[in-house]
Amino acid sequence: MEMIILAKMMNPRFKECRRLGLNVCGHPKAMDRAKPGTSRGDKKLSNYGQQLLEKQRLRAYYGIMEKQFIRYVKEAKKSQDQTGYALIKILESRLDNLVYRLGFASSIKQARQMVVHGHIRVNGQKVDIPSYRVNIGDEISLKESSRNVELFKDNFLSSFPNRYPYLEKDDISFSGKLIRFPERDEIPIEIDDQLVVEYYSRLV
Repeated sequence: MEMIILAKMMNPRFKECRRLGLNVCGHPKAMDRAKPGTSRGDKKLSNYGQQLLEKQRLRAYYGIMEKQFIRYVKEAKKSQDQTGYALIKILESRLDNLVYRLGFASSIKQARQMVVHGHIRVNGQKVDIPSYRVNIGDEISLKESSRNVELFKDNFLSSFPNRYPYLEKDDISFSGKLIRFPERDEIPIEIDDQLVVEYYSRLV
């Protein structure tokens, strides 16, 4: 039943990908029906329009609501790192994102459902908050009884091991760790985060 629900939810996401001109849902077929001239990025945009588009892309990529996104921008501005990079680091350290990156789920949306439904453990403890901030060294694992769910097992075992150098994955224990924060060029998102910062500079 869970697989059917997830499959049905993908259609609007494909439409959103085509509108934004970027595969923000991570599905390999998301952009199959994309045509030149149909995305906002294909149109001539003002500086503000470009900033707005990049902001929408980044928000859609991580599936974050505007209110929460603004809080992350405010936090990033207080960081010693460049604001855009600091923002990406915050987003990358969310539990739902790391469940996706480690291969437990085939999309961030699916990862979020797994977390909310109690399938994920952090350092052996149940954590059902998708926005939970994972620290360096924390172990993320699949609940023991959930390892028999074919969807979760297949996702994890078929995903490329240690695809991201800032993560460590263990197929035997169905677990993974954030071993360090990623460098900006290690994060696979095609977004100009500086334009996102510029968009919020007038608001935050």
